[in-house]
Amino acid sequence: MIEGLQSFQNVFKIPELKRRVLFSAGMLVAYRIGAHVPTPGIDGHALAQFFDQAQGTLLGMVDLFSGGNLRRLSIFALGIMPYISASIILQLLTVVIPALERLAKEGEAGRKKITQYTRYGTIVLSAVQSLGIAYGLERMPTPTGATIVPHPGWGFRLLTMVTLTAGTALIMWMGEQISEKGIGNGISLIIFAGIVVRLPSAVMASYTLISTGELKPVVFAVIVLLMVAVTASVVLMQEGQRKIPVQYAKRVVGRRVYGGQSTHIPLRINTAGVIPVIFASSLILFPATLANFMPHPWMKAIADAMSPGRFTYTLLYMGLIVFFAYFYTAIVFNPIDLADNMKKYGGFVPGVRPGKKTAEYIDRTLTRITLPGALSLALISVLPDYLIRWFNVPFYFGGTSLLIVVGVALDTVRQMESHLLMRNYEGFLKRSKSRSSGAFARS
Repeated sequence: MIEGLQSFQNVFKIPELKRRVLFSAGMLVAYRIGAHVPTPGIDGHALAQFFDQAQGTLLGMVDLFSGGNLRRLSIFALGIMPYISASIILQLLTVVIPALERLAKEGEAGRKKITQYTRYGTIVLSAVQSLGIAYGLERMPTPTGATIVPHPGWGFRLLTMVTLTAGTALIMWMGEQISEKGIGNGISLIIFAGIVVRLPSAVMASYTLISTGELKPVVFAVIVLLMVAVTASVVLMQEGQRKIPVQYAKRVVGRRVYGGQSTHIPLRINTAGVIPVIFASSLILFPATLANFMPHPWMKAIADAMSPGRFTYTLLYMGLIVFFAYFYTAIVFNPIDLADNMKKYGGFVPGVRPGKKTAEYIDRTLTRITLPGALSLALISVLPDYLIRWFNVPFYFGGTSLLIVVGVALDTVRQMESHLLMRNYEGFLKRSKSRSSGAFARS
């Protein structure tokens, strides 16, 4: 505990790290302030009534990811989901369209161009989604029959479209600024902030239910233990590694002898982190949001089928998590480049020929260890949802939320630790590390 506090103090002893941490914190505070600016033309009380009856549905999950912005229909109601959806579409298109694939291989210039396309896609998706929400709100019934939009029409629809699209563009900019000038992944931290901000109200709701006898203390204790177990599982999964031994041959240059050392390649069980969960959630939530706000019976049937706890939702969600675990791992980890670099510097895996055979061996190993990591992610995401539904807990805070909160927190702490270790300070995470393996961690 004392060592942890000391590490936290060390963060503020490094000017650059201190500046990055404060910048990220300032951006997140600005995001939370914007979350309380309402969209014009909405009856907030009637909207709250509508969302009260949507608890436990997919719309409740959408509201959770937006940090309660959808319930209030603030200027940030769409959250960061359109940006994530656009990123997914661009990454998938990069695989199938040769021109985009060539662009992705052009280094920094190509990356900037793809980022620009992603921004354009975000604006288009935000405009479509906000128009659908505005159209649906005009016709949305509430339990008391109150009208959510007092003055419907194209004036309200266009105003909502412009407001929500501008809000998403601002969140997108904030996320990019945090990633560039702050600490941690900006987009992930914004989702993290939206989920964490709901924790105090969930705790207070639980306390009220226990006081009135609606929620038994034993059930609440089981839920808390479940959350602790999920948190521990996520930490173990995020930190788990398969170490591939690497030997460097001795080289004599003049009178000096180079190489001859042993090291390892740390292959993470869950290389993609919580990105598959965020991607899968976004892909399900984007069309589901429109379906929930559309009055057509077939759209309502789709929304009902995709509610948390339904078999169709569980099957599709788990399948998407496994798919994106492999897909994102393939994007961020290139065995061919790693094998070529090893061969260039005289490194080899004992018993495996350098070059192509080494790349195939690493790829095969990574494919094998990614499967249990992906399945663990999928199970942790859906099992707590079922248990919470069985216990009749009146708020949504399931496995997906815990995965994102714990995963993003670990990733941010890891980034801060790298800054501390670079300057010879003690880090947050106490574990033995081979400094010589650091070159492979980012491959």
